[in-house]
Amino acid sequence: MAEKFDINSLNAAQKQAVQTLNGPVLILAGAGTGKTRTVTCRIANMIEKGVNPRGILALTFTNKAANEMADRVAGLVDRKAARAMTVCTFHSLCVRILRQDIGRLGYKENFSIYTGSDQSGLLKRLIMEYGARREKLEPAQVLAEMSRVRNNGLGIENIEDSLIAAVSKAYMRELKAQNAVDFDDLLILTERLLRCYPTIHEKWNKRFSYITVDEFQDTNSLQMSLLRQLVGPEHNVCVVGDDDQSIYGWRGAQISNILDFESFFPNPTVIKLEENYRCTRQVLDCANILIRNNAGRREKTLRTNKEGIYPVRLMAMPGSQEEAEFIADEIDQLRARQNLPWEAFAILFRANAQSRALEMAMRERHIPYRMVGTKSFFDRREVKDLLSYLQMMDNPDADLHLLRVLNTPPRGISPTTASLAIDWSRDHKKSLWATLVDIEFLTECSARSQNSIEAFTELVTRYGTEFVASERPFVDILQDFLNETGYEEYIAKNCKTEEEKMRRQAAIDDIKVALRQYWLPGHKLTDFLAGICLDDSRDEDDIESKSGVCLITMHAAKGLEFPQVYIVGVEEGLLPHTRSVDEGSLDEERRLFYVGITRARERLTMTYCAKRSRYGQEERCQPSSFIHEIPKHMYEFVDYDKLMKSPASEDECADFFASMRDLLADE
Repeated sequence: MAEKFDINSLNAAQKQAVQTLNGPVLILAGAGTGKTRTVTCRIANMIEKGVNPRGILALTFTNKAANEMADRVAGLVDRKAARAMTVCTFHSLCVRILRQDIGRLGYKENFSIYTGSDQSGLLKRLIMEYGARREKLEPAQVLAEMSRVRNNGLGIENIEDSLIAAVSKAYMRELKAQNAVDFDDLLILTERLLRCYPTIHEKWNKRFSYITVDEFQDTNSLQMSLLRQLVGPEHNVCVVGDDDQSIYGWRGAQISNILDFESFFPNPTVIKLEENYRCTRQVLDCANILIRNNAGRREKTLRTNKEGIYPVRLMAMPGSQEEAEFIADEIDQLRARQNLPWEAFAILFRANAQSRALEMAMRERHIPYRMVGTKSFFDRREVKDLLSYLQMMDNPDADLHLLRVLNTPPRGISPTTASLAIDWSRDHKKSLWATLVDIEFLTECSARSQNSIEAFTELVTRYGTEFVASERPFVDILQDFLNETGYEEYIAKNCKTEEEKMRRQAAIDDIKVALRQYWLPGHKLTDFLAGICLDDSRDEDDIESKSGVCLITMHAAKGLEFPQVYIVGVEEGLLPHTRSVDEGSLDEERRLFYVGITRARERLTMTYCAKRSRYGQEERCQPSSFIHEIPKHMYEFVDYDKLMKSPASEDECADFFASMRDLLADE
């Protein structure tokens, strides 16, 4: 028997949640209020009170969350009981139900499940058949539109774009003909089974007598409908969530599910978890006052007994470069001064484009970092292309970089010719570059390939020489290269949308900005490349599992916490995002800011810039309107220019002299 949970270790609201087992229950669990502990203790209490564990169902949104909940419950009850429970995602539950009864809907029980690559492959073929390639219709567009209407309980006929509708209908026919379903189908077909077949509905109602749903604020219309079908006549359903942390409306989440819970399950017991164990009072006061500006929320006020030693800071920065460099320098100093791990620090940002300056600052200071929630700036196609060209001009014998850009943009060097060059280089123990300039190798190529190779090697040699010998700014040399090769036009031509074109051009412009900022007479391209290409291991897929400072989108930060948090770019147009005004989602943007603030355990710093580069253009910025909703006495305002001119603090002086002593001791 596992160790019994101690109910006296819970606060009053948590105790009420754990002990209220029957009927509909809504647990409003504010940020950092011990939600997971409360839910697991509640399930353990069910078993202790005699509820058959086989009749307990707990639904989550991710396998990771399901495994964590199952493990924590298993620590409170005996193993047999723990194994008898069902703790899984919505989709996993649907697979179990469909394996037994999907035959009623015209499928075989051994149906296949199409995932991302399977779906894209099928859609690519259908797009070709419907001639949609000419209109640059992409599988992702079709999938997004299908998912939008289907998860809102609508049929394919509700897709307004006639071409997308036609491809979508063909896609659905093909799936069924292949006895296959996709992830949306899992929810849709299960809900249909339970709604349309009373015997199946009754079977599963009897199977699960107590149902718990975690992160309820993230459910969509279809998931809500499915839940209503699963819950039996006793309405023993417990949902746990926080409307103040509902930030996924853009992907279909319906905040109305939690706000209007009483309309789905009448007369629920509503329990508020308001005692925060994560944040300091200073941080929590800012979060509370901010979120009260949202209309239609369920009223709650988080409280804490944790008195912090650091005030919340709001810092005005000249630009994004200064913002990134200041944060990187401060992290470096705080880590050394307070003996903190890199993992104690997190930098939260609203838009992916903000990551470039932050990554550059980290790399220049040799600070390890990990990207979460977005693709690293240095992993973007156009960035890799340009850096490979620069690496080649600096060192033509770098085979990896040569292969990447050998025919980019297309210049008549075919994959066959490239393969021939690779084989030749191996046989003759030469670099690829040495192979391409070898007369003996060139004679084995066709006349067309020979001309293309010679033009390529002449181009690289000429610009490589200029980077070494010329006193011109590096960015000017790069621009000449881009103009001659037509690289920017090539990238623009291959973009499917205007937004993609602007995003890719902005990444190219960011490389130009970095070159412009680095260059001074006498500076070497080698040193520039060494500064931004330090860590090749960042190309690995498991980047999120790495150690280091966490650079994370605000959406991805939900559910996480860090001792030291920086929220950058608290500016109009970024936070709230420009789209939120047009789409009427200002409240969700405020909830996103609230989520960001409540990630901080000990210290919170918010920054905004006077100007920021957007799509290659410097734009003037204004502090976010959300800042004006937080009274000035709740934070310490710090002006960058004044800070840089101020004398060093006692701590900074101590750090300096300590480092000098260490240096002398080493000598």
